[in-house]
Amino acid sequence: MTVHPIRITGDPVLHTPASPVTTFDSELHALVQDLVDTMHAAPGVGLAAPQIGVGLQVFVWEWEDDDGVLHAGSIVNPKMTTAQRKRGKLDPDADAEGCLSAPDLRYPTRRSHSVVLQGFTPDQVPFHQEASGWLARIFQHEFDHLRGTLYLDRLSFRAKMQARREIRDAGWASPGLSWMPGVDDFEGSHHDAEEA
Repeated sequence: MTVHPIRITGDPVLHTPASPVTTFDSELHALVQDLVDTMHAAPGVGLAAPQIGVGLQVFVWEWEDDDGVLHAGSIVNPKMTTAQRKRGKLDPDADAEGCLSAPDLRYPTRRSHSVVLQGFTPDQVPFHQEASGWLARIFQHEFDHLRGTLYLDRLSFRAKMQARREIRDAGWASPGLSWMPGVDDFEGSHHDAEEA
């Protein structure tokens, strides 16, 4: 089990599009396992390779829905089709989103209710899944990470300004900052909104 430090917003790897995976080998499998181990330790419901400093198009997820069904997996070189984003006022609870790369911050974020995710498993088997609701949100959040986008970039103007103040007050938004799951006291005691 290898748990990695999670990069905090401001680190260049989080704000740079990730590169496609070109070699499906034991190193890729090790990366996926490290992502899963780090996600569990955080804890979170998703984690993308750039969040542990690896600029490759890989992410993992694990989330149990209200019916007790576990949704877990990993994807390499994903592509995504999204339905139209819902309009109207965001719900401060139901639409609240968090990110392990901006620990302890949560803001309502506009997402599509349904998506189609395609790509490959780490064994280079084609992958295709339709998702809705919270699972669709997780997929969109992690897919954004591979494009160098954080959920904070998608906030309304007012929320974005507030987030910038909180980030500044926390001393973040500069290169090289990270936190260690299981060591640093960030996400372990907060479960208002699940983190990805």
